Amino acid sequence: MNNLLSELESVIGYKFKDIDLLKEALTHSSYANEHALKNNERLEFLGDAVLELAMSKHLFDAIDLDEGVLTKTRAKAVCEEALDLYASKINLPKYLMLGKGEESSGGRQRPAIIADAFEALLGAVYLDAGFDAAYEIASRVIFPYSKELQFKDYKSILQEKLQSEKRSIRYEIIKDFGPANDKTFEAVVYMDDILMGTGIGKTKKEAQQQAAKSALDKEAN
Repeated sequence: MNNLLSELESVIGYKFKDIDLLKEALTHSSYANEHALKNNERLEFLGDAVLELAMSKHLFDAIDLDEGVLTKTRAKAVCEEALDLYASKINLPKYLMLGKGEESSGGRQRPAIIADAFEALLGAVYLDAGFDAAYEIASRVIFPYSKELQFKDYKSILQEKLQSEKRSIRYEIIKDFGPANDKTFEAVVYMDDILMGTGIGKTKKEAQQQAAKSALDKEAN
């Protein structure tokens, strides 16, 4: 394991003073439960804030546009799909510590797990050396690739379309199923009180995006 940790340090261009922080960042709850270790959820919570601040600073410096554009651009650049892209650039799934069940069920390829670990990694760097160190890593493994993001924000597209028609819109999560560590959610979107679309995803946000896409597809037909 130590060889893998050193390899990841080389990939991201940062050597930890406290290597236990890196281990914790890579430890999924399934592995932690099997080995009585700390999992990466607290570091993920911290890393989420570090990532948002780092991306905000980067966009503020790079884009001379108003708050609305900056906010939408940041949302796209820090969503799960984006984090999965950044993590793939450093082959982060290779270094994750997963429990036997999670490993056998394909957890190493699961975007939610990968995205959480990526945020935890940033949180670990922040605790180890502060924001400047985390920002330097972001400048190497995030900012160069954020321009590759080509996915559509279907919720924003639907919102803008229906606002122009002076319609109200709301989303509801109507169902979730599966084990606690691998839930799937079903969302619906209403225009006024009319059901416009349904969607399924591994996160609530993904399910809402798919519901919005469904509504847009119906409108186009």
